[in-house]
Amino acid sequence: QVQLMESGGGLVQAGRSLTLSCKAFTNMFSQYTMSWYRQVAGNERELVASITTDETTNYADFAVGRFTISRNNAANTADLQMDNLKVEDSAVYTCHANIWGFSHWGQGTQVTVSS
Repeated sequence: QVQLMESGGGLVQAGRSLTLSCKAFTNMFSQYTMSWYRQVAGNERELVASITTDETTNYADFAVGRFTISRNNAANTADLQMDNLKVEDSAVYTCHANIWGFSHWGQGTQVTVSS
């Protein structure tokens, strides 16, 4: 089991930036595809962005041009930089790690964007 710990959530004004960080406690971090998901209460969880082991990235349409996912294999972290935040970006953001089809989830961190 891989433990994932998110940090960096909070309250921010619309138009501002926020960076979320996911720390993975594993000695195989470089072999995981890392992703960020988000969920608004009452809605389904949706993919925000993912980054593979060779650092290929994939973004949801709403994240293109505003969010950037990155990873640091030496530090076992996967970050999500969010720029030009909108009120509708308010959600619980959760880190996800995948290896060989096995999924691991963090506890999530709340992001609230005020107008």
